[in-house]
Order: sequence, then C-alpha cells, then structure tokens
Amino acid sequence: MDAATTGIALAEFGQLPAVRITAADGAQATVTLFGAHLVSWKTADGAERLFVSAKSALDGSRPIRGGVPLIFPQFNERGPGLRHGFARVSTWRLADSGMDGRAAFAVFELLPADVPAALAQAWPHPFALRLRVALRGAELRLEFEVHNTGAHALQFAAALHSYHRVASIGEVRIGGVQRETLRIDGKLDHIFFGIPGAIALETGAARLRLAQTGFRDAVVWNPGAADAAAMADMEDEDYQRFVCIEPAAIEPQVVLEAGRTWRGTHTVTVE
Repeated sequence: MDAATTGIALAEFGQLPAVRITAADGAQATVTLFGAHLVSWKTADGAERLFVSAKSALDGSRPIRGGVPLIFPQFNERGPGLRHGFARVSTWRLADSGMDGRAAFAVFELLPADVPAALAQAWPHPFALRLRVALRGAELRLEFEVHNTGAHALQFAAALHSYHRVASIGEVRIGGVQRETLRIDGKLDHIFFGIPGAIALETGAARLRLAQTGFRDAVVWNPGAADAAAMADMEDEDYQRFVCIEPAAIEPQVVLEAGRTWRGTHTVTVE
C-alpha cells in the first residue's frame, strides 16, 4: 500500500462526520466524531472485526448500537446523569494523527465546552478526555485518558463497550474472566471484577486476545433473543452475531486528584 492511501482521511458514516485511519499494511478503522465512536475495525486481511446494527441511528439523534461506545463518567444508571454518561453522545474533535512506524493512529479530544449543557449538569467537573486509536496488521490499541484540570479530586466510571463480531453466539468461548471457560446460552449481562490478566475470545471464526491496563473490571453482555427482539435499533437475530466484552472501571470508581491523569488501555489482537 502506498503512502497516498495510508494515514488519516475525513469520511462519513451514515450522516455522521468520521475519520478513517489506514495503516501501511491495509488495516483500517473508522471513528465518528459523534462519541469518538469506533464503528469499524478491519484487520490487514480485510476482515471486519466489529458488529454495528443495520438498524442503528447514524444521524446523532441517539447512541450508535455497536462498534465501541465510550462509557464515561458513569456506567449504566450507576449515577445521577445520562445512562452510560455523556461521552458517547457528545461531539469530539480530532486532536492529532499520524504514522508510528507501520501503525496509523488518531487522537480525539473532548472538553467540557463540547458537552451539551443539559448533560453536563450532573457531572460539573473540569476535565479533558483523549482517546487514541492505533492499528496495524491484526492489532487494535485504544488508549483512553482522563485529565483532571480542576482544583479538586473527581471520581468516575469508564468502559469501552466493545461489540465483537462473531460467527454464531453458540460458538463463543471466553477465557480469563472466571475459573472455567464461559459459554453463552442465553441472555448474559455480568460484571467481572478484578480481571487478573488477558481475556481469550473464541468467536467461531477467530481467536482474539484482549489485554487491558488501568481498567480493573470487564463486562460481558449479550441480550439474548427476547431482549434483542424488543430493541428498536437491533434486528431480531442480531444477538447471534456479537458478544460485548468491555474493559471497565466500575467499582470502586476511579478517584483522580487535581492535575493528575488516568489512563486505561485496551489491546485486541487476532491470533
């Protein structure tokens, strides 16, 4: 692949402005500015590794169903603000981009002024958020940073709500979240606290290694048949096509002192 086709390009995903990141070996990712939402990750062999619902709204009217939503500053309804926080429904800016060897990267930033006032009221703290998306070959690395720009400590929860594409949910095997291999035979929504190391995901078509730092916990979610059928932004059979395994910091919440920065990383490698 020549230099003209590598690096960063402006794009659209549905009706949303987006950034397309292309590594020297052809690996590619697409991130919408709405939510700094990773909506596509293709390894160098051209295989799409993420699931996005065909019924998802792609106009900024509601969160995107699939990809990697960024959860901050609260998880689910564990706080006074919007469910899963404001980061995934705010418009981020492209702050940096480039090549790092054969890897391509882009950095997205969100400041308090970028958050709709009605959403910021429940968490009125000075901050700067940065998400770095880097990829090459069969590897994706996400780095999420929270910088406390205020004079007082703040606390938050965070997660990268990754929808991994699978051949069939019945073929999924997950290792590293409990003593025995986890299989999914119905609706599952569980937080595993204190993850000791990397997680192994067998998708039925590939084996993935999921490594995380900073994030202490992991959430595994699949809605099952009944809940999927009840979701307006999901096809009835979509539950068969993905599993969410998300690195998370949920309990206890992260306490970040004034002037300090917290970093959570997530590296996904197709083995």
